[in-house]
Parts: sequence; C-alpha cells; structure tokens
Amino acid sequence: MMLASLVLSDARFPGGGHVHSGGLEEAADRGLVTDVASLHAFLRGRLRTAGRVAACAAAAAADLAAGTGAGWAELDAALDARTPSAAQREASRSQGRASLRAVRSAWPSAALDALVAVHRRPHHPLLVGVVVGAAGEPPAAAARCVGYLAVSGPASAAVRLLGLDPFAVNTAVVALGDELEALAAEAAALAGGDPADLPAPGAPLLDLMAESHVHHHRERVRLFAS
Repeated sequence: MMLASLVLSDARFPGGGHVHSGGLEEAADRGLVTDVASLHAFLRGRLRTAGRVAACAAAAAADLAAGTGAGWAELDAALDARTPSAAQREASRSQGRASLRAVRSAWPSAALDALVAVHRRPHHPLLVGVVVGAAGEPPAAAARCVGYLAVSGPASAAVRLLGLDPFAVNTAVVALGDELEALAAEAAALAGGDPADLPAPGAPLLDLMAESHVHHHRERVRLFAS
C-alpha cells in the first residue's frame, strides 16, 4: 500500500506547504495568471521545468533510500545546481525543514538521518524521496508525489488569490494527468544514475519572479512566503 506518498501529497500534511504558492502569487500580481486558462498554462509550464527537476531528484532520493544510502551530498549538490534562484532554493529548504519534524515522527530511518547529516535543512523533494523510498515505495511514486505537489500548491493558491472556481481549477489539474505520469516514468528511469545526469530544464521567468517576490515581501505583506 502506497501510504507514504499519499500522505505526503495530502494538503493536510503538516509540512507548511500551504504557505508556498510556487510563484503563483507573483504571477497573479503581474497579471500573468488571471483565469483558469492562464492558470492551466502556468501549471503546465511549472510541471515541465521546476516540477521536472524536483520530481527527478525525488525519484533519485527514493532509489538511494532503498539502497545503500550513499551519495546524499552529491544529490543535494545536484539539486542546488539545478535551482539557480536563491529564493527558490530557500523555499525548497524551508519547506523541507518544516516537514522534517512530522517526517521524523512518522517515518524514522537511517536514510533520513543520512540526508539530514548532509544538510540540516534538506531540500523538500529529497525529503519526500527518502521517506517514500525508505517506506518501500518505488521511485516513480516519489516523482509522482512531488510532481503533483508542484502543480496542486499553485492551483490551491489561485483559488485563494483570484477567487477562481475550485471545480474548474481541479479540472485544470486533472488535465495534467498524462504529463505527470510521463514525468514519473522518466524520473524512475533516471533514478539509479549519476546525479549529474539528471535533467536541468530552465525556467528563467519563474526564477525572476521568485526573486521579485522576496523583494516585494519585504515591502508589503504577502499572503504566501514564495
């Protein structure tokens, strides 16, 4: 039973994911996302770029957790290198740190300890991956979970920020199902390889908006941390 990946992808999981919009708040503020159609385009682009990077890293972490547990420093460095925005790296580690207490309580493991020994604020995709792998689930499950979170978080934020019809927003997320499954399959195929070979699709606009959001957050109160 794939309970770990289901719990981690649940919006009610106490990991602080509700304070992150995945760039949606900044996109909405700039008028780039205004309705369900533009939201769907945003989610699709995010899944293909930042979501792909995160999902492949999560799958690699799941593979490591199910094996010897070696190579965590290399995987952490690989994800850092594929996240050029300092704001995005901070958001990832902030969410990883916020999830750590709940993860330690529910799924303690030697692999988790090894990941945290590398960095006390682990990247969120790696934290998800180590839990899923140590729980006996395949790398594809970790990739699917992280890929889903890459779009479900911004989708939920869009309802709160723009007052969009939640039924229509849910339909937009479900419409990405085939792409999410393809991403999970790709991530699983790459999971056992060299972290240096993981994909690194760029998303300059998401990076710039993440940096801008941090600047604006200092100037006025924003609903989301990222």
